[in-house]
Amino acid sequence: MTLIAIILATLAAGIGSVWVAAALLRVGLGGRGRVGAQHLLSLAAGALLSTAFMHLLPEAFESQASAHDLFATLLLGLVFFFLLDKAELWHHGHEHSQAELRLHDHHHHAHDHDHDHADDHGGHRHGHGHGQHGHGGWSLLTGDSVHCFGDGVLIASVFLADMRLGLVAALSVLAHEVPHHIGDLVVLRHSSLHRHAALLKVSLAGAVTALGGVVGYYLVGLWEEALPYFLVVASSSFVYVALADLIPQLQKRLTALQTLVQIAWLAGGIALVILVSGLAH
Repeated sequence: MTLIAIILATLAAGIGSVWVAAALLRVGLGGRGRVGAQHLLSLAAGALLSTAFMHLLPEAFESQASAHDLFATLLLGLVFFFLLDKAELWHHGHEHSQAELRLHDHHHHAHDHDHDHADDHGGHRHGHGHGQHGHGGWSLLTGDSVHCFGDGVLIASVFLADMRLGLVAALSVLAHEVPHHIGDLVVLRHSSLHRHAALLKVSLAGAVTALGGVVGYYLVGLWEEALPYFLVVASSSFVYVALADLIPQLQKRLTALQTLVQIAWLAGGIALVILVSGLAH
């Protein structure tokens, strides 16, 4: 029963987030009164941070494992995800602002915009630039697949600790994958002839989440006493993505009203997690 729940939740998080991203692109983002990429990033950051600090970490610390060991795992987890990001396998959000700008721009300006964007940020976004032309975004998809597999393992480990927490974790993964996949789809649509090909490629990468879920189920099942540590690693993933990737993109100079809207969406992400965990009770 737990395995079925894990497979369904990982598919919902992995593929569902791609389809939500595609639907948002279809209706158009960022227009007056519409949801923009910045709003989605704020929502995702709130959901990730509240899941990590209010659910996963407390659950891990309620176990028999020593607090010292769990904090050491948290630190190692953060360093590990930083290194994965350096290796361009844990990409998150490096192309969101690019995607948002492109949505407001004409397609024929996009190529020039890419070069400007890479220069402005000291090449920080180069990982997504390589594959856009010629390679069909394969480097991007490899990173996506590794990331989705990792998400699947982490969701499975949370499900094994508590079904309710598993749902909350799956929701948080879905929330933070939506803005990420919007960027992926925009980048891939510029490198492939067919819009549907981009959706199919990103959906296949998203489906790897379910594979990670199955592996995680058996891995944690074999090594049950390691469960608190898996929960802490899941937390470190969520915290890293929120603080290193999503929130820096929100640190723009904004008007007071825009800042309030941003904070409201961040609070909305936190409230969403509290609501889902409350309903799951």
